[in-house]
Order: sequence, then C-alpha cells, then structure tokens
Amino acid sequence: MNSTKKLVISALLLALALVLPFMTGQIPEIGNMLLPMHLPVLLAGFTVGGPSAMAIGAIAPLLRSALWGMPVLFPKAIGMAFELAAYGLVSGVIHSKSKKDGRAVLISLITAMLAGRVVWGVVSFALYGIMGNTFTIAIFMTEAFVNAVPGIIVQLVLIPLLVAALKRANVIK
Repeated sequence: MNSTKKLVISALLLALALVLPFMTGQIPEIGNMLLPMHLPVLLAGFTVGGPSAMAIGAIAPLLRSALWGMPVLFPKAIGMAFELAAYGLVSGVIHSKSKKDGRAVLISLITAMLAGRVVWGVVSFALYGIMGNTFTIAIFMTEAFVNAVPGIIVQLVLIPLLVAALKRANVIK
C-alpha cells in the first residue's frame, strides 16, 4: 500500500474511532457494552498494519477525551489508549504474518482482543492503584468480558466481514 493511501485510510479510521461512539448517544453504559471505538482500531490493524493501527489506537481515546470529555481522561481514556494500541498492533502484526485467509483474520482478531484486554487490565491495575482504589480480578473479568459481551460479538461478526469486503474491493491484500 502506498504511503498516501495508507495515510488517508488511517485518517478515516481515526475519524471513525472519534465519531462512532456518538452512535451510542454518549451513554457510557451502552458504549462500554458495544465498544464502538474498538472497531476502527481493530480494522486498522488489518488495513494499514500494526504500527499505524497502534498509533490510531493510542491517539483515539486521548483525542476524544480532549475534544468531548468522553471518555474521562484519567483513568479511563489512558487505559483505553493502551488497550486500543495493543489491539491495533497485535491485529496488524499477526495478520501481516498470516496466510490472510478467513481463519487467519479470526485468529488475529481474537488474539488482539485478548491481548488488548490483558494490557487494559494491567494498566488499569496500575492507574487505579495510583488513585488509591482497588482493581481486582473480579472487576477485570466483569469489565473486560462480562459487560463487553455485546461488543465482543459485534467485533467477531463485523471485523471479518469488513476485512473480506475490503479484500474483494482491492483496498487491502
């Protein structure tokens, strides 16, 4: 992919990461369930590669926090920045080294989703500790998996479909 095309797609995906959360009506509970900001970042890993997707993931929650105050910068947006950066990097790196078939997309996606959640858990543990609050395994499991089930399902369905459509349209290889 040439650098201009990569830059344009990266900018589009960053813009989507900024505006998709408006689809949940700025209601944090719904956003926490549907995870709309995660979709463009994961898609970035498959389209523009790990390093660029990592940058999109790191920038999106921080920029969104600065522009609209959602998510709250500390600890939420900072934790999300690490999580989304991991999503982008892992999905892009694994996908670039794979056979690029449908199964490889799903393996890259699931690995990235798990890695991002682990990174978020570790960072959240540290950030909440700085605040003097506890962040237990139960809180981690509830926030990262139980409450996020609708978003996880959306990611597992939409991302492979979007990647397949982009491949058919020759946007990505």
